[in-house]
Amino acid sequence: MKLAVWPWILMLLATVPGQGPRPIAAHPYKVSESEKSQLVNETHWQYYGTSDSMGNLSLTWNTSVLPTPTVTIELWGYDETGEPYSEKWTAKWSYLYPLATNIPNSGFFTFTPKPAPLAYQRWKVGALRIISSKNYAGEQDVLALWTNDHALAWHLGDDFRADSVTWARAQCLAWEAQEDQLPNFLTELPDCPCTLAQARADSGRFFTDYGCDIEHGSVCTYHPGAVHCVRSVQASPRYGSGQQCCYTEAGTQLLTSDSTSGSTPDRGHDWGAPPYRTPPRVPSMSHWLYDVISFYYCCLWAPECHRYMKRRPSSDCRSYKPPRLASAFGDPHFVTFDGTSFSFSGHGEYVLLEASLTDLRVQGRAQPGTMPNGTQAHGTGLTAVAVQEDTSDILEVRLAGWRGALEVLLNHEALSFTEQNWMDLKGMFLSVASEDKVSIMLSSGAGLEVSVQGPFLSLAILLPQKFLTHTHGLLGTLNDNPSDDFTLRNGQVLPVNASAQQVFQFGANWTVYNTSSLFTYDSEFLLHNYVNQPKHDPNFKPLFPNEITLSPSQSEEVTRLCEGDPFCMLDVMSTGSLSVGNSTRFAHQLHQDRLRNLQPVVSCGWLSPPSNGHKEGLKYLAGSVIRFGCNSGYSLAGAEISTCLADGTWSAPTPECQSGRNYTVLLSIIFGGLAIVALVTVIYVLLSRHRKGNVSVWRSQP
Repeated sequence: MKLAVWPWILMLLATVPGQGPRPIAAHPYKVSESEKSQLVNETHWQYYGTSDSMGNLSLTWNTSVLPTPTVTIELWGYDETGEPYSEKWTAKWSYLYPLATNIPNSGFFTFTPKPAPLAYQRWKVGALRIISSKNYAGEQDVLALWTNDHALAWHLGDDFRADSVTWARAQCLAWEAQEDQLPNFLTELPDCPCTLAQARADSGRFFTDYGCDIEHGSVCTYHPGAVHCVRSVQASPRYGSGQQCCYTEAGTQLLTSDSTSGSTPDRGHDWGAPPYRTPPRVPSMSHWLYDVISFYYCCLWAPECHRYMKRRPSSDCRSYKPPRLASAFGDPHFVTFDGTSFSFSGHGEYVLLEASLTDLRVQGRAQPGTMPNGTQAHGTGLTAVAVQEDTSDILEVRLAGWRGALEVLLNHEALSFTEQNWMDLKGMFLSVASEDKVSIMLSSGAGLEVSVQGPFLSLAILLPQKFLTHTHGLLGTLNDNPSDDFTLRNGQVLPVNASAQQVFQFGANWTVYNTSSLFTYDSEFLLHNYVNQPKHDPNFKPLFPNEITLSPSQSEEVTRLCEGDPFCMLDVMSTGSLSVGNSTRFAHQLHQDRLRNLQPVVSCGWLSPPSNGHKEGLKYLAGSVIRFGCNSGYSLAGAEISTCLADGTWSAPTPECQSGRNYTVLLSIIFGGLAIVALVTVIYVLLSRHRKGNVSVWRSQP
């Protein structure tokens, strides 16, 4: 744990050695749970004082992280003051008062809240801090444990406890009036992906919302009915705002126009934005002031949610364009942004991607593999990837020896992830979900995912549509024209059906220059092989596909494993390893799955229900059907059904519900009644005839 003046700033353990710790902004939910104090039943804390929500409150903490015999527990409040969006707009944490002083460091504290003195009740959002009793109250730059920030319902006054609904309604109306005076931030937010599959695949621009994560049980407290939400990674350029997108189990986007469970955009991006200490860019806290506490006022503590949703409407996806995908994996094999597939088993360092639009550079190092008998294989694989965009930090991800784990280097120095797995760096964000997967999100919206697949690295790169016509390198020229993907540095273009040997020369042409290398050379091995030797090893001879001959037994075994995947088959032959071939097949399948998830879909946009009526259906993509109906006493004027067409338009607009009897229903009742009368008449006649016949027969019997 590190010292913190404010709970949203965390000092990383491993930053730049020799230059001291480097401050990196950290959202409270991105900090290890052991580094925080825990509010027991957090919902109870934030509803305290409302109807049937009283009693004791408790918190816990890890005593080993704060080694002291006695502690003090303090309340701090957060506020932002001054004219919004001006230089006078400032953020401030304020020490308010102690909850307990000089109590045993037992790891547990419980108390019965009392209304705070009037002077402190203006703070509605804050957090608790636990410090050693040796420190004076409110002392800064000391070892401390913080809780998550939360709504301070429990310290509000008697007026809140006496009638929380009336109190909250007044706060909601005040927020509404203030909100209507602020600039419209919605116009600069990106549209949401249309489907859950798109949202999870577009990892360069969107990332999991910690409050609704399908990988952690879909506990979506504020979005019931959703199974997963994502947030835009980058804050909007002018206002520092953020987008949120939530989805149902069926993969459909939830909209506030249909439900209060819908996704809501944020005036203050939940994860903050540079320079972080300036409103409304303070991680978590600005979001709490402008988007969360107002949700409590209007939706949770008072029945005024329509006011909130009107000012935080969900974005639909009519203008959303999926990113373009390229991948490198296995021996290594490449699938370009325009879909060209090829293999290039060079030994050296190569330009995977350069994009002049943002001066984006991605480089890869490929090294020979090892055969099962310990000899050098006839194929290579990626062992390191480095990236920089414009003047951003330089980030390198490489295999740590042959342990199968990843090592991440920031500006040529190794990073440690003992305290958090998310870092806000210069020009990029970094997420390390596990020891074998790293996600890099660049300020341009481009994204990289580097993972371990078998003995090598697997790389996926996502580029927004704005990169069209601006790329070159091994991953091709992004222009929807596969025929020019084999473009050399001098502009010469090899044919799409170039031989494997010609493609090898294409790859060698994109060797990294020493003067432009992004890699770190911190060992004798790296210096000898990649600095003091040619960047492309002219002596390494790979195994080309047309040089492979298989015995019948080998062919059967490879066919059974690879299931027709040519990359898998080549890797088994070049490395002599079935497991390497299987890893390649799996990586190729991941690429194909992601490509399928990123296919564009057509949206017709939200369709409203009629006034004095209703609709059935919450899907708005091509092929979706919406049905309309009217309330009692109204009749439908217009189409009862509207279908989303392939051109992005609805087959019919929302109909009207006109005052008066619903004649369709009335006629149904009338004709239904007439039909019943007719049926009864027929049955009566038949029964009468049947009865007369029986009588005649009876009379004729002796």
